[in-house]
Amino acid sequence: MLKSRYYFLFLCTLVYISCTNQQPAHAQAKNTDHIVPQLKIRKNLTDEQLLDLVQKQTFRYFWDFGHPVSGMARERSNKSFDYGDEVVTTGGTGFGVMATIVAAERKFITREQAAARTKKIVDFLWKADMFHGAFPHWMNGETGRVIRFSPKDDGADLVETSFLFQGLLTARQYYTADNAVESDIRNKILWMWEGIEWNWFTQQQNVLYWHWSPNNDWSMNHQLKGWNECFITYVLAASSPKFAIDKRVYEDGWANSNTFFNGKKFLGITLPLGFDFGGPLFFSHYSFLGLDPRGLKDRYADYFEQNKNHTLINHAYCVENPKHYKGYGENSWGLTASDSWQGYAAHSPTEDLGVISPTAALSAFPYTPEYSMKALKHFYFDLGDKIWTEYGFVDGFSEEHNWYAKSHLAIDQGPIICMIENYRSGLLWKLFMSSPDVKKGLDKLGIESTAIKN
Repeated sequence: MLKSRYYFLFLCTLVYISCTNQQPAHAQAKNTDHIVPQLKIRKNLTDEQLLDLVQKQTFRYFWDFGHPVSGMARERSNKSFDYGDEVVTTGGTGFGVMATIVAAERKFITREQAAARTKKIVDFLWKADMFHGAFPHWMNGETGRVIRFSPKDDGADLVETSFLFQGLLTARQYYTADNAVESDIRNKILWMWEGIEWNWFTQQQNVLYWHWSPNNDWSMNHQLKGWNECFITYVLAASSPKFAIDKRVYEDGWANSNTFFNGKKFLGITLPLGFDFGGPLFFSHYSFLGLDPRGLKDRYADYFEQNKNHTLINHAYCVENPKHYKGYGENSWGLTASDSWQGYAAHSPTEDLGVISPTAALSAFPYTPEYSMKALKHFYFDLGDKIWTEYGFVDGFSEEHNWYAKSHLAIDQGPIICMIENYRSGLLWKLFMSSPDVKKGLDKLGIESTAIKN
């Protein structure tokens, strides 16, 4: 397998492949005072009411099911291997921190409740295991100690750290009140942010490395190159106030790959960057929960065009449905990494198992609002009795195989809430892009942003 293709399949298959559809773990310490279950399908909702409902219900994953000690997001609603209920995820927590801001602004919870939960998370991270300032992928949500993600992945995970801090920097711009709780949130986020040694993760080369372990050193040897979900890692590495990378690391490392440029047409739509047909749709979601792609461009690409065209190709493929799977069509589309009837898989037009992942179309609202709304209405009104649950939509389903997941994943639920909100109000984009450090980082990399100019 080519190293470039392994790059994006690594996260999707190396560890999760045996995380199958087990019975959900029991949530602990539920607080349902402000969030009422809506399991019965409600008819005659307006578009705005439906969007409200989906954001509110999906948020329950982070609010009700968050770890009772740390407040961190659990990896998934069913057990991850034999680790039990204690596994929490750093990247998914970053998404959850942003979802909590949305919940406060939408009045699902109060601002005080949002700040208290965020402070719990920040206080936990302040004492948790970190390595040269970077956090591991998985931790024990009670103790803060590393839980090994794969045989040699028991230390720093730079990509998960970047997903986490995309959320924390957004929170730092949001919690600006002059009180002890919000002041402590801001201060601890700043101190942790300043301590991440991004440039150390280059090994004095012009490329970032994904992992480092105190037990296994650099043995995973995984460079961050090519177009995929890791764009935000380079942006934050350039934005660091104390340990920033040079522009050459971005140019010679990230953009110097045979999977970076594309420029070909797929189903009549030009794809500027990335794998043929675009790969799974999370490439256009994870880095852009805070990073505003509108008017974001450099000499390589217009990133809104990149993400929109990637989504349009994914949609067009599902409509064409070359494998003739049951259930695919104009109202039921979206291929991205999720659980499937065979285990976890990186669904895309080139790895199509007949599984639709609701997060794919719903997190694409900023790029394809008309197509995403059609999918949302179909998922809720037509399939809701099979895929609508206490935590929103399930992780995936296949009408072809009569399979409907009973699982939810933090990294799939979070983007639904956040990207719908960015479509509706641009809230998270405005907050993240207002960070002075982010502005400096983008400028350093030669990335223009009309959001910053405005």
